[in-house]
Amino acid sequence: MTTALLENTTRDAVWPGPVIDCDVHANVPSLEALFPYLSRHWIAWCTERGWHGPVGGVNLAYPPGSDRSCRPEWRPADRSPASELGLLQQHVLDPWRVEHAILTCYYAVDSLRHPDWAAALARAVNDWLVAEWLDRDPRLAGTLVIPARDPAAMIEEIHRVGDHPGFVQVLLPVRHAALWGQRQFHPVFQAMAEHGLVAGLHFGGITTDAPSSSGYSSYYVEEYAAEWQSFTAQVTSLVSEGVFQVCPELRVSVLEGGFTWLPVWGWRMDKEWKGLRREVPWLDRRPLEIIREHMRFSVAPADLGTREQTATVLEWLGSDDMLMFATDYPHGYDDDIAELLAAAPPSMRPRLMAGTARDWYRL
Repeated sequence: MTTALLENTTRDAVWPGPVIDCDVHANVPSLEALFPYLSRHWIAWCTERGWHGPVGGVNLAYPPGSDRSCRPEWRPADRSPASELGLLQQHVLDPWRVEHAILTCYYAVDSLRHPDWAAALARAVNDWLVAEWLDRDPRLAGTLVIPARDPAAMIEEIHRVGDHPGFVQVLLPVRHAALWGQRQFHPVFQAMAEHGLVAGLHFGGITTDAPSSSGYSSYYVEEYAAEWQSFTAQVTSLVSEGVFQVCPELRVSVLEGGFTWLPVWGWRMDKEWKGLRREVPWLDRRPLEIIREHMRFSVAPADLGTREQTATVLEWLGSDDMLMFATDYPHGYDDDIAELLAAAPPSMRPRLMAGTARDWYRL
């Protein structure tokens, strides 16, 4: 049994209480699907150039033929995976009896270097999400897309749709041309906090640099396994560069990045902070304490070991409120939510499956 499927069992046998899924995906089926949400100027811009969408960027993060990108049982024969609401309802929302699900759409807007086109495309994706998904199922809460290369345009889009009741989060691709904690992005986080939005640090993204800390890999498995380096780098940047001192109300969700690495990161970061904190005098407490207050982590992928090992990692987290259930639909993993729940202390289980996400996203 996986986090995404109910194989040979029932939902109540796995977990009888409420469920909130903090990471499900909507995929834009084609560029033409966005035309109703684009001006005639940009439609002509696309058609005259024969441009069909940022396919390369999306395919770098999610190779279309990989089971990691879409579980075979969820791959329709006649359309793109997760490209319409009915598929999400059939595969996750209804069988899991989900109370709420946080919807994310990665469309590689960050791959565009044309600033006006990137901003227009982000607007179109957000308006498409509202019309085709959020307005059609009250269980869904949305993650708004921003043109991630342009802080001013990012802020403008947050102000444009940040007060829409359907949006609760802003998408930050973890692989980016810069570290998100750097000061040029502080006003972006202030805009998120102003609208009460969570910052969703999520798998994927485009960068001009190598996807690992030491160069380009030869194989996808290397790149996929090394992606946790991007998450640790971004988490370290957000903490070290004072984002949470500038925006004390900011909440950050770490999505599709695992969580078992967090205690080890915390020990190392706490140790180095003790010896080097004169460099970052705004950090007045241990970094791991800041993480426990300002960040939450999805459990897909979970990267579980034995039940005993998993229980130890959960104890090291030092909080019942760090983790949030996710199927990460339509992506495929071999994680076992029943094993994770068995390893978790009883006090953590209702928080992990629904309570933490309900409070975090103010649902």
